[in-house]
Amino acid sequence: MAYVTTRDGVEIFYKDWGPKDAQPIMFHHGWPLSSDDWDTQMLFFVQKGFRVVAHDRRGHGRSTQGSEGHDMDHYATDAFAVAEHLDLRNSVHIGHSTGGGEVARYVARHGQPAGRVAKAVLVSAVPPLMLKTGNNPEGLPIEVFDGFRKGVAENRAQMFLDVASGPFYGFNRAGAEVSQGLIQNWWRQGMMGSAKAHYDGIKAFSETDQTEDLKAITVPTLVLHGDDDQIVPIAASAEQSVRLLQNGTLKVYPGYSHGMLSTHAEVINADLLAFVRG
Repeated sequence: MAYVTTRDGVEIFYKDWGPKDAQPIMFHHGWPLSSDDWDTQMLFFVQKGFRVVAHDRRGHGRSTQGSEGHDMDHYATDAFAVAEHLDLRNSVHIGHSTGGGEVARYVARHGQPAGRVAKAVLVSAVPPLMLKTGNNPEGLPIEVFDGFRKGVAENRAQMFLDVASGPFYGFNRAGAEVSQGLIQNWWRQGMMGSAKAHYDGIKAFSETDQTEDLKAITVPTLVLHGDDDQIVPIAASAEQSVRLLQNGTLKVYPGYSHGMLSTHAEVINADLLAFVRG
């Protein structure tokens, strides 16, 4: 298995498939998952001739389960360590949920300054700010995230099962076509990671204001969101993000859930491909 060691000694696991001279696409996963959540997209794009890369965030998947550094700054720096190690240039960075926050910070603070990024995609992503505040009335109250923390601390295994079985994929909606495979794979990925990383990561994805990151991004950026996302409300995220981006485009999917990358992979993959090639 392939790893890169960060400056603070964390080993970051990564996958690197496809021709090394092809345009790279780097995928950034959501909480509390791993790079495995991108397998469908990685197989799709490697068959289209791209080089595809995905890593496990620190404390997640096969990466080091350290105690510290579970915040957007470290997430972005770790992603940059992978990009530098593999010398990825002219890359497209695609992030889902918390991974979208990671992409926004990576592009703004590392990718663009180093000239390594060509385009970005934010899918069901957390920026600019998930937490409800006086300046962000569309956000979610702190009690929602306190509930996540309580679930992780008291019975993480059951909480992860409940999230995957219900709101994440929209399986709690009437008439939903439930996939036990998706539920079990989500649970498997979550339980591979560190409870400490998952607990600390809730603050990272809910309370990090990424307004300035979005304003700083100049590369073409595609924002994709389902209007039935029960995890990251579209009004608090995608609709605000596209107003802050200098070169952003928003596409909304009626009825799609937070986990639309998996439940509607054929639709999302086609739109991603059109954007990457466009």
